[in-house]
Amino acid sequence: MKSKLFGTATIAALATVAAGTLPAMAQSPIKIGFVSTFSGPQAAIGEDMRRSVELAKEHLGGKMGGKPFEIVYEDDQFKPDVGKQKSEKLVQQDKVNFVTGYIWSNVLLASLKTVTDEGDTILISANAGPSQIAGDLCNKNFFSTSWQNDQTPMAMGEYLQSKGVKSLYLMAGNYAAGKDMLAGVKRTFKGQIIGEDLTKWPDQLDFSAELAKIRAAKPDGIFIFYPGAHGVQFLTQYAQAGLKGQIPLYQVFSIDAITLPLQKELALGTLGAQEWVNDLPNDANKKYVADFKKKHGVYPSYYGAQSYDAIMLIASAAEALKGDLSNKDKVRAEMKKANFKSLRGDFKYNTNQFPIQNFYIQEAVKDPEGMMTVKTIATAMKDAKDPFYEKCPMK
Repeated sequence: MKSKLFGTATIAALATVAAGTLPAMAQSPIKIGFVSTFSGPQAAIGEDMRRSVELAKEHLGGKMGGKPFEIVYEDDQFKPDVGKQKSEKLVQQDKVNFVTGYIWSNVLLASLKTVTDEGDTILISANAGPSQIAGDLCNKNFFSTSWQNDQTPMAMGEYLQSKGVKSLYLMAGNYAAGKDMLAGVKRTFKGQIIGEDLTKWPDQLDFSAELAKIRAAKPDGIFIFYPGAHGVQFLTQYAQAGLKGQIPLYQVFSIDAITLPLQKELALGTLGAQEWVNDLPNDANKKYVADFKKKHGVYPSYYGAQSYDAIMLIASAAEALKGDLSNKDKVRAEMKKANFKSLRGDFKYNTNQFPIQNFYIQEAVKDPEGMMTVKTIATAMKDAKDPFYEKCPMK
């Protein structure tokens, strides 16, 4: 006895449905998880990064390698344990193809293995660059579009050394990045370190005791690392203590497009170091800065520029592979080429997948319209490699 499970019409209908789903399946979006701080006193940094990510998406027309892409944003709440939980969600629940973002080194260190090892997912740091990941903990699934933490202060130390500064007093928050920053400046500055304070992080916002010690020590300069709200507080108290104009202040990551609207004239003339400045003269950077200012009425920060580059790095791999991200070895190989127009100009990846790039000295100024910003005044280091890459087992 024959059993006819499907009639001709039914089979034809099923074939039609199947054929109809193929284009939809082929167009399933590339998913990118973005972990940053979107609440609390440091939320302005996360929002600046988000704005630049969305601008990158706009510039790409919402597609990579012919496929649409979407961004899943997660708030780490400025806490390593929360950042790890959100990273785990992105990998396990959202099934993202990439994870990027990460302002804070302690959040990144807590999240690293969850993404790169347990999830076998590619992670692109758009800011944090702990020394451990540049060296012993380097990972085939980790890339940076920023720097290794020691590098920016190394550039400042190099510049101060060249200018004949004889002594410094050092200050930073007491966490992974703060320790890297002070270690970095000491690598290249060979003058006297008169004093050094690692202040309680992130709770301490009163620096009066440390400023009193600085006044008594009378160094040639003060070097600080206080991102975001902490940088605003430090600069205000530095001026209130009467030290502005008496002891020069040198900084990394403490005066930028996010903090300047609050620091205002207090920041004028202060020098910093960075691998990206808004006035770098390449075409991609000119378009990015102009479009960001038109859209938001303010200058973008290096946090935003590095986040924009992270999206463009991912896009470069997707374009080269025509949207097919199934072979992770091929994806990693394409990303390592850094075949995209970075906002800082050309850079290439070292063996640990941190950039080899220039670092610049910038000064806080007013632009012709009276808006606070920074401008490039010198190149401190060219084609700089971080000091930990030789400890990385990847070759």
